[in-house]
Amino acid sequence: MDALTLEAVAVGPLREINLTVRSGEVVCLSGASGSGKSRLLRAIADLEPHAGRILLGDLRQDALAADRWRARVMLVPAESSWWGSTVAEHFLEPVPGSLEGFGLSPAVMDWDVARLSSGEKQRLGVLRALSRRPRALLLDEPTANLDTATTRRVEQWLRSHARREGVPILWVAHDPEQISRVGDRHFTIRGSGLREGGCRTG
Repeated sequence: MDALTLEAVAVGPLREINLTVRSGEVVCLSGASGSGKSRLLRAIADLEPHAGRILLGDLRQDALAADRWRARVMLVPAESSWWGSTVAEHFLEPVPGSLEGFGLSPAVMDWDVARLSSGEKQRLGVLRALSRRPRALLLDEPTANLDTATTRRVEQWLRSHARREGVPILWVAHDPEQISRVGDRHFTIRGSGLREGGCRTG
């Protein structure tokens, strides 16, 4: 797998953002409400107009049609959209062990979307993205609706997946304890730029 690289990216209030998320690395991003976290993820996914260059390995974002780029660099927003009536309609083949790893029964694939709780939708939104085997993953507060035990399960599985598959993950998070658990590095938005904070210790 390849690194995800931002070179002099500008979007919304952010200017000259330079960042590399290495293969298999989890980088956490935090900042105040309205600071530009979600807009930055959308720019990386080619969903928001922006300046600068974004690359996956040697592949430039502007060299691909937007849909082809997003198949490789996939954004999971804080609230995912659901267009079909059943869970299975939204999936390719789930990553082996991922449903169980997220605390879900394989039977969930046959459920109606209407019966899902907010926490189930959040977990399945991440798993839906993973079923498409992206080469980089952008997560916008992926555990916000989960209880503590389920949050820990999801964190552990995603970190292991990143390492095993070499997928770079940029993860928007607010909880300092979560950041210390999952982040190899941590950046906070300050004004128009990023400031590096502490890194994972265990």
